[in-house]
Amino acid sequence: MSGRQWDESDVRIRPNKKGSRPRTKDRPKHDDAVQARVIGVDRGRYTTVADEGGTKERTVLAMRARELRRQPVVPGDLVGLVGDTSGGQDALARLVRIEERSTLLRRSADDTDPVERAVVANADQVVVVVAAADPEPRPGFIDRALVAAHDAGIRPILVITKADLKEPTELLETYEPLGLEIVVSRAGIGEADASGSLPVDAEAVRRLHTILDGHISALLGHSGVGKSTLVNALTGVGRATGGVNKVTGRGRHTSSSSIALRVPDAAPGTWVVDTPGVRSFGLAHVDEQGVVDAFEDLVPATADCPRGCAHAADAPGCALDAWVEEGKAGPHGSERLASLRKLLASRVEAAEDVKELGEHGA
Repeated sequence: MSGRQWDESDVRIRPNKKGSRPRTKDRPKHDDAVQARVIGVDRGRYTTVADEGGTKERTVLAMRARELRRQPVVPGDLVGLVGDTSGGQDALARLVRIEERSTLLRRSADDTDPVERAVVANADQVVVVVAAADPEPRPGFIDRALVAAHDAGIRPILVITKADLKEPTELLETYEPLGLEIVVSRAGIGEADASGSLPVDAEAVRRLHTILDGHISALLGHSGVGKSTLVNALTGVGRATGGVNKVTGRGRHTSSSSIALRVPDAAPGTWVVDTPGVRSFGLAHVDEQGVVDAFEDLVPATADCPRGCAHAADAPGCALDAWVEEGKAGPHGSERLASLRKLLASRVEAAEDVKELGEHGA
């Protein structure tokens, strides 16, 4: 054998196809990241406002960093930006961090869908918009929105539009006893005149200005109820508006994505988040007790229910029926109880569907 001496120059290292940098799970902390608020999301691009309320406030367009790919970023989010945060015409920053949220309003496609869909972050008010007529109000949707707001710890507000078409007596009798703030608009919101302009109730808009001042408020509602028209009146922007399909009785979708808008002449930090019209508002992310707790007019009766009561119509010893019959839930207590039981039944059906699917897949 040869007596050759080997040294490190004789060692050959195979090149790494992914580069020569060592792999690590440690991510940079980005301590120098600029904080900004997300006001719009469109096809992987995030419109943000940096230095909000400051002398250098600017709009910055950003794209999400790879490590945040699976985390939802929605209007209202406070985020950290690095890179080009100048806000110039061709500038594109990188969104590297989502700050801790104070609230997160969520929904699912339906009660069987386990996937949560974030709607808006850091909102402290939810404005549920329904029409007194055209389209007809859906108390079930209102109750679902109230449950989602209660689950998120957000104050709900009810706005009833088109009250000039039909007096919203039943809605007022049902929801006023809950202590819910209600604004009624008696102008034909959503009905365009010959010039194409949409009338609004000036007094209702003034009242809403006062309610929204200093808050981040998300507007929820079915298409055609006048939600975008209200947003236009409050903010002065030109969001597209639409009417109601005369055949289906449903509104036409006009807002395709959520966007946060400023309210002029309001306190700093006042934002209105206009959300797309929804067909359904699933509550798969809220447990059964969370659903019950949102019906504050019925909750006291549950103290007299037997342990483990499912609160169904045929549940032995359920105290809810007697509570309603005694008028303790208001003049429309029976409708409220029916709505609660419908929501609870939907959850039971969803759980059974999931169980059956699992058994077939086993």
